Amino acid sequence: MYGEFVLTQQKIQIPRAGKIYAFNEGNYLLWDDKLKKYIDDLKDPGPSGKPYSARYIGSLVGDFHRTLLYGGIYGYPRDKKSKNGKLRLLYECAPMSFIVEQAGGKGSDGHQRILDIQPTEIHQRVPLYIGSVEEVEKLEKYLA
Repeated sequence: MYGEFVLTQQKIQIPRAGKIYAFNEGNYLLWDDKLKKYIDDLKDPGPSGKPYSARYIGSLVGDFHRTLLYGGIYGYPRDKKSKNGKLRLLYECAPMSFIVEQAGGKGSDGHQRILDIQPTEIHQRVPLYIGSVEEVEKLEKYLA
């Protein structure tokens, strides 16, 4: 099946919320304080007694697929080394955002919808936060 797509499920709908987050926390010290606060709060059990689960594989497609199926949020933020983020808008972030929106989720750069960003160059890089609507909107409030 080389060079073919395999449909594993028809009409995937991402849960509106989820308790899984996928961020490369190895870069935590390079993030801004608002993002650090968001991640720290996800780890706090709070009133429910259960913190979010960290599930980061390091494969955009694998992490994104799990997020589609179970809900939650995948993030690849900007940091002190990569001021604009590392993922490319046109051929990484926009296609994933289109897919997640078709499944009922949301794709954002932390402040605006990925699909509303007007590209200024072909290899333009942007931060990416993608997943369940409630989880992405929660992150956007932290970054505001």
